[in-house]
Amino acid sequence: MDFNVKKLASDAGVFFSRAMQFTEEKLGQAEKTELDAHFENLLARADCTKNWTEKILRQTEVLLQPNPSARVEEFLYEKLDRKVPSRVTNGELLAQYMTEAANDFGPGTPYGKTLIKVGETQRRLGAAERDFIHSASINFLTPLRNFLEGDWRTISKERRILQNCRLDLDACKARLKKAKAAEAKAAAEHELRLTQTEFDRQAEVTRLLLEGISSTHVNHLRCLHEFVESQTNYYAQCYQYMLDLQKQLGSSKGEIFSGTFVGNAESASPPPAATSPPAVAAATLPAVPTIPVVPTIAGVPNTVAESVLNPNEVKPPASGTRKARVLYDYEAADSTELALLADEMITVYSLPGMDPDWLIGERGNQKGKVPVTYLELLS
Repeated sequence: MDFNVKKLASDAGVFFSRAMQFTEEKLGQAEKTELDAHFENLLARADCTKNWTEKILRQTEVLLQPNPSARVEEFLYEKLDRKVPSRVTNGELLAQYMTEAANDFGPGTPYGKTLIKVGETQRRLGAAERDFIHSASINFLTPLRNFLEGDWRTISKERRILQNCRLDLDACKARLKKAKAAEAKAAAEHELRLTQTEFDRQAEVTRLLLEGISSTHVNHLRCLHEFVESQTNYYAQCYQYMLDLQKQLGSSKGEIFSGTFVGNAESASPPPAATSPPAVAAATLPAVPTIPVVPTIAGVPNTVAESVLNPNEVKPPASGTRKARVLYDYEAADSTELALLADEMITVYSLPGMDPDWLIGERGNQKGKVPVTYLELLS
């Protein structure tokens, strides 16, 4: 116990001596052993790497999990070395609500059918998001976190030891200057040689660790490429899922809205435009009733004509067809639609009972339904 007290008192004395010496150096009242310029550059580079790695890590965590409460929960599970429980993504939760709503409204109704289709797409989007988060966490976040919690802690520890060695070296130099007697001077020189050797050894150890930052950059670069690849795949999946959904909704639009808004073009909702806001195109169009209409076919009610007739089997009216210029490219969703190319000219007319947002378009011997919002009708 007596030995421990003496050691504690000795350590406290060393600590206060170093603190006083450090303060005098800051005030310019004591000499300081300077490190070479290359070593200082390595220190600055390491500090820069640590600071930016922390910022990138934190912001990537926010990107992958915007909910701060969820991030805190994941952090606690990680520190407790326990598996983070599976969490439903927002897309999957939305899909669940849409499916339940469709069952209540009636899965056979137009609204219920659409809710089911959109809900299934949201579920696929949620699953893709889950895979992206998992991949980014393993391939990008984990290496950054390992550097901060592993390599950087080792570097910081060795830097602190080097700092203490430097303070001890400077203290020995100061004692040598103050020594008057030959014995005291010899003892001070011996202590200085030992301290200088320890300082050089520690400086070399720290230098090797700092030079390893270059390898850290190479590793983080590889992880960054993997993160970009995961993000690219994720957004490509999302785009494809939404494209498929758009085609499904476009192909069923005539069936869902058949005859609902006939004669009321102003209240009709335009179909989604892929390359330009539909409202801009719709504002340039005249009222739909001005489009020539093919006479009603006997035995076919107007309200269901569109869903029964095949546009390819309908002949245009003898007179009164109109020319239209295509504003945007359009990809046909099925065989009843006509694919369009921007700036081309086509002939258009309407069928009885058609959704006013759609017309029959002809180009040579090709014929099919086309969306009004993609056209500029010419007089």
